[in-house]
Amino acid sequence: MNRKDVTLLLITGVAIIGAFLAPKIPQDPAYHHFADIRAIFYIPNFWNVLSNLPFIFVGLAGLILLARSPYAIIRELKSAYILFFVGITAVALGSGYYHLWPSNQTLVWDRLPMTIGFMSVFSIVVAEFILVKSGRALFIPLVITGIASVFYWDYTESINTGDLRFYGLVQFLPMLLIPLILLMYKPKFTHVGLYWCVLAAYGLAKLAEVGDQWVYDLLGFSGHSIKHLLAAAAPWMFYLALKKRSAIPLAEITP
Repeated sequence: MNRKDVTLLLITGVAIIGAFLAPKIPQDPAYHHFADIRAIFYIPNFWNVLSNLPFIFVGLAGLILLARSPYAIIRELKSAYILFFVGITAVALGSGYYHLWPSNQTLVWDRLPMTIGFMSVFSIVVAEFILVKSGRALFIPLVITGIASVFYWDYTESINTGDLRFYGLVQFLPMLLIPLILLMYKPKFTHVGLYWCVLAAYGLAKLAEVGDQWVYDLLGFSGHSIKHLLAAAAPWMFYLALKKRSAIPLAEITP
């Protein structure tokens, strides 16, 4: 184990300890109050529902690519790439369902596919940049952990002790570690810049989410709807990376 590996493990350990030393975080009821609640064609919250459609196109495009076209992936971890795009496709259904009737109960189905996507892509990044064996070993445990975090949050809400810490850790820790991995380790494939575009799109999506009302007042189209479009752009950049890139010769990867 080298210094870079130790650094990542220390950051992970500190984040996990910090999350569970913090007080419990219940779901804010105001989270379900969105700026744009217009019903169009008898569909409530129309634009927040419809803006999830790009996830279906991106997810299906990724699955078609993996089924039919030449592509550069870690072959031993193909199931993780497939599950990532399955999760992205399911985001459209889960998030669309949630936005029809926003509540803690429907939010479960929004968050489940997202955690599957987060955990799948994180195991892929570990395999592509650090060690294939580590990515394979982490894949299933990470996906199970992500799913468990959603059901744990849902259970705690059901007994009036809502606790988002576990889910928050699952969502945000990979987004902290991935840029560090991109900076510290050598890639096995070209077009790493598209991975940075993935992170940028996701970051902009979170900003749009926070500015939901402000963006709606400014543009007449809510920040949350724009968040969905930007969030769908993130896996699209990942799809483009798979489509365009090629393997880097082993001699160039080895230090």
